[in-house]
Amino acid sequence: MSTSPHEAPIATEQYRRRWQMLAFLGIAQLMLIIDVTVVALALPQIGSDLELSRSALTWVVSIYALVFGGLMLLGGKAADVFGSRKVVLVGLAVFTIASLLTGFASDPVTLLVGRGLQGLGAAAMSPAALSVIARTFAGAELAKALGVWSALGGAGAALGVLLGGLLTSGPGWSWVFWINVPIGVVLFVALHRTVPKLSGGGGALDWLGAALVTLSTASVIYGLVAAGEAGWLTPVVLLSFLAGAIGYALFAWRQRVARAPLIDLGMLARRPVAAGLGLIFVATALMIAVFFLGSFIFQRVHAFSALDTGLVFLPVAIGTIAGAQVGGRTIPRMGLRTIAVTGLLITALGLTAAAAILSMTVLVIAMSVAAFGIGMVFVAASTSMFTAVAPHEAGVGSGALSTMHEFGAATGVSAVSSVAAAALVGSAFTAYNLALWFGVVVAVLAAVAAVLVVPRRTRAAQ
Repeated sequence: MSTSPHEAPIATEQYRRRWQMLAFLGIAQLMLIIDVTVVALALPQIGSDLELSRSALTWVVSIYALVFGGLMLLGGKAADVFGSRKVVLVGLAVFTIASLLTGFASDPVTLLVGRGLQGLGAAAMSPAALSVIARTFAGAELAKALGVWSALGGAGAALGVLLGGLLTSGPGWSWVFWINVPIGVVLFVALHRTVPKLSGGGGALDWLGAALVTLSTASVIYGLVAAGEAGWLTPVVLLSFLAGAIGYALFAWRQRVARAPLIDLGMLARRPVAAGLGLIFVATALMIAVFFLGSFIFQRVHAFSALDTGLVFLPVAIGTIAGAQVGGRTIPRMGLRTIAVTGLLITALGLTAAAAILSMTVLVIAMSVAAFGIGMVFVAASTSMFTAVAPHEAGVGSGALSTMHEFGAATGVSAVSSVAAAALVGSAFTAYNLALWFGVVVAVLAAVAAVLVVPRRTRAAQ
């Protein structure tokens, strides 16, 4: 079996354990995604036990997202340089140890350091794991494998809410983090045995470029998170965006002059790559908006408990999984553009029903339909990306895709929360209703753009 990163992906018939490996990588990725939302329901108890201020509580969530999103491009490049398998295992080990540390936290500093280290491990493991998939599967099997991977987004968000409620109301908030430890140990052993030895291309990391893109990404994500609370035109938000823009400009200059650039900027100009990045951004923004708005509507309008809300979101998670599976299996026959546009229109249809009909039952069904469409868009985004990058670019391509995922999440929350806050002039549902209509408009406009931008077919679809 060849392990040169400059050669084609591993022939699927030569690696019979590829689907078993995919299952373990999927569980690992699910653990990372769950960790974004599982903490939300534990925050009140954490704040009470550790006597955290309101700003400190916000940072318990934000620091994970900032480090995770800011370092993913570096994690992807590290996979290309040192080998995807090594980076997956190192990232998983860091995440597991950090989870143990965070669970034992007895003061704010330890808690925040632990959350930051969790983000560091996740930023290494997530793009490297996606790189392994891109280099192990090929053709129609790649689309199916990416369908499995894409299904984890919505499922992880919903399971995180449910698991957070169960653990917090049961053994306590520390187990929100400690539950990752036995799972991480088992996964480390399983991945060590099943992931093939995909060597890296060697060379060095562009540390200056990495610092610029990390700080720039963190600055933009911070601005997006702050915009939802402070407002889009406040000084802190505008300065964050300005700092991010200046940092990205310096990063682009650095990539043109560096001997070993972190990313080939020409790769981002390829039509399928640009389309994939745009689709993942929109799909994630819409998905997070569904969970964000749904959580508030169920709890504040329909008076559900946090645990009940988590249970109600299970059909939404199933919708995402089903949509990603359908998308992954039908892309080879129907084409990439058809799946992307259809998914966005289905999402718009679901959000329209949620906005137009004031009914709890309709809301659950409508959000599940929207999630089905979003799942289709997720797999279209990753398929578009990975059929347009070479094997030696798979890591950095994964990092770019994952970074846009984080951008989409932060943008979705800040945008819908701003729309809902601005509409608080009548009943509570009126505010959320306007935000749902905003999601409909975004989905329709994205569908129109997809018709013009997304390629009709890719190599995986032929």
